Amino acid sequence: MNLFSAWLVHLYTATGALAAFFGALAVFAGNYRQALLWMCGATVVDATDGWLARTVRVQERLPGFDGARLDDIVDYLTFVFLPVLFMHASGALPAGWSRGIAAVVLLSSAYGFARDDAKTSDHFFSGFPSYWNIVALYLHVAALPPAWNAVIVLVLCGLVFWRVGYVYPSRTPVLRTLTLALAVCWSVVVVAMILTLPRVPGALFAASFIFPVYYTVLSFVLHAFHRRRPVRPPA
Repeated sequence: MNLFSAWLVHLYTATGALAAFFGALAVFAGNYRQALLWMCGATVVDATDGWLARTVRVQERLPGFDGARLDDIVDYLTFVFLPVLFMHASGALPAGWSRGIAAVVLLSSAYGFARDDAKTSDHFFSGFPSYWNIVALYLHVAALPPAWNAVIVLVLCGLVFWRVGYVYPSRTPVLRTLTLALAVCWSVVVVAMILTLPRVPGALFAASFIFPVYYTVLSFVLHAFHRRRPVRPPA
């Protein structure tokens, strides 16, 4: 039964790839709301599969199967490839530069995923953790000029290489309960924003920034005061 449960957890992780596939189909169909909902679904899977894996002790039950590698593959599809496809197809990026900017995102994030210190031993993400699904959502809702979007995207690509420690919401111990509570509330707000597209209420949009601002400030404060030693890869 324990072995079966371990395989079920891996299957659960792998469903994120299905979300990426159906999300891509929604992008091709021009159904951007549905594509964003698929991204939300994939994020829920990613936020919960690690806890399930530790609860079931999948590493002990299935030592020959690399769940972390599976998770990275799925995360790249759902957090990078699908959002980049979304930004390109929805016209968020400048028409003449969209493919080039998309390539920069794809390549910089591939580098970020491949580094051995992408997740540190003290449970931080090192460098901007490729939250391109969130970026795609906010750029779509804000409807900024494509040139502005391009600047934002390229700056974030640069942050992939700046080895600042970003909070890993479900594992960074400092203020973890508060972080998770705010993340859950923020998730509800995000879904509400998607469901009210294309006319998202201004108050809802403004409220959605509470958690991202909190997350960014907490990450930089912890980096400044608690991470003066060199970033270490996990043991």
